[in-house]
Amino acid sequence: MARLYTEHDIAAGRLVALNANQAHYLRTVMRAGPGDCVTLFNGRDGEWAARIESIGKKSGTLLAQHRLREQMAEPGPDLYFAPVKRAPLDFLVQKAVELGVAALQPVMTERTVVGRVNHGRLRAHIVDAAEQCERLSIPDLRAAIKYTMLLDNWPADRHLLICVERGAAPAIDSILKNAGNIEGWDIFIGPEGGFTPSERDLFATLPFATPVSLGPRILRAETAALAAIVCWQVANDAWTRRSHHHRN
Repeated sequence: MARLYTEHDIAAGRLVALNANQAHYLRTVMRAGPGDCVTLFNGRDGEWAARIESIGKKSGTLLAQHRLREQMAEPGPDLYFAPVKRAPLDFLVQKAVELGVAALQPVMTERTVVGRVNHGRLRAHIVDAAEQCERLSIPDLRAAIKYTMLLDNWPADRHLLICVERGAAPAIDSILKNAGNIEGWDIFIGPEGGFTPSERDLFATLPFATPVSLGPRILRAETAALAAIVCWQVANDAWTRRSHHHRN
């Protein structure tokens, strides 16, 4: 059964408009028509069963019927990452959403080689991944920011785990295990080539930042991001709070 994200409010008996991409997907890819059922969510009202009322090439309407799941909190870290090339970046974003990040923000570091981030493309990947993995929320995608601006304006009530590839940083799992409540702890992944010595020197002066290691191997940026998110979720015990299943 198709599962769709909408920005519209959802309530029993409410008609929800389809955009052109959704209408094309249901009509052409899923071969769905009036009377067929879909599930619907918007990040606010939970997940709903809905029925296709009308559908054309570029538009259509759904009728929301009944709620399947109440909206619930979905704990996860904010992920700050230096943008990488297109294919690895798309993979990173898709899998980070599946693993439960709360927000994503590209950060321009001294060694970042990608100068521009296609916000629209990444947003589409975020929505697709959230629809596929059955989460109830859409992670926020923030505008790219220079690393100095990020650190200068860091909120006082949050902590930052900075994943470094070299040096004597403690293992991320040991830090998280002893941190207590980690729901205010976020993750920062560096660029290809890693953080520069001057960046690492700066990190060492920040009271809200903890450099951590992801193990003895040098990981690609997208691998490092996913490994860190998994460590965070395991430490937060988030994956034992409800049963999950795999999709092929």
